[in-house]
Amino acid sequence: MNYKPDRIDFQSPVPYYAQLVQLLREKINQGSWKVGEKIPGEQDLCIQYKVSRTVVRQALRELELQGVIRRQKGKGTFVSEPKINESLVQKLTGFYQDMVERGFEPMTLVLRQCIMPADDRIASYLQIQPGREVVDLLRLRFINDEPIQLVNSFIPHDLCPGVAEVDLAQRSLYEYLEKDCHLQISRGRRFIEAVSADKDTARWLRVKNGAALIQLDSISYLDNGQPVEYYRAFHRGDRSRFEVELVRSSPDQNKDQTGADAYPGSSDFYKDIKE
Repeated sequence: MNYKPDRIDFQSPVPYYAQLVQLLREKINQGSWKVGEKIPGEQDLCIQYKVSRTVVRQALRELELQGVIRRQKGKGTFVSEPKINESLVQKLTGFYQDMVERGFEPMTLVLRQCIMPADDRIASYLQIQPGREVVDLLRLRFINDEPIQLVNSFIPHDLCPGVAEVDLAQRSLYEYLEKDCHLQISRGRRFIEAVSADKDTARWLRVKNGAALIQLDSISYLDNGQPVEYYRAFHRGDRSRFEVELVRSSPDQNKDQTGADAYPGSSDFYKDIKE
């Protein structure tokens, strides 16, 4: 077993603050400080690790950005509940599948599952006539018995009538659409922004009214370009973190992938969401 001393290596080329970030993360991961527990103050950390206050502040700021700790003015610094990484903004998967792939056991509470006529807003997202029947699916998603996501999906009813009745409590919606309805979902557009919880959303997600949420709007397309699903999801800002992998490409590739022809109607979709 390799012993790693709990101290800064002043001979290492690794910046002091980066070493301190790793040392503090290890102490939290090993259980030296529990979730909700207050960690030593800046001055104590300066003395313990023999570094300047600037180094300590930079390390704590980095840990706060990572969601590892939370700082309360006048009270101190506390260990945060670990955030759940999600890749829904870069992978065309649903929440259920994404969580299963990460080793979680998600639970779904179906709050509403009915057929309704599409209003003008939903019809524009799904590129259908207003009044056409859609399946309205409202679900509350849990991880470890804690509500994490509230999502409202809309699917044209005639594309897959069975989705109005299928039990989606322990099943991925995308899996059902592809395996049972034989619909091949090939691409999608997703937009993310920060919002505040309204009264109803706060109640379902067990957060305070006005709490920070991450709103994810998504429209998924079949391989023939037809929209198959539009949804709006709210994720708890204190428990969710989205990860994105970026790949640098040439200007010509960027034009092919993001040009107007690649996603017909996407500019109107973005405009509608922002409004």
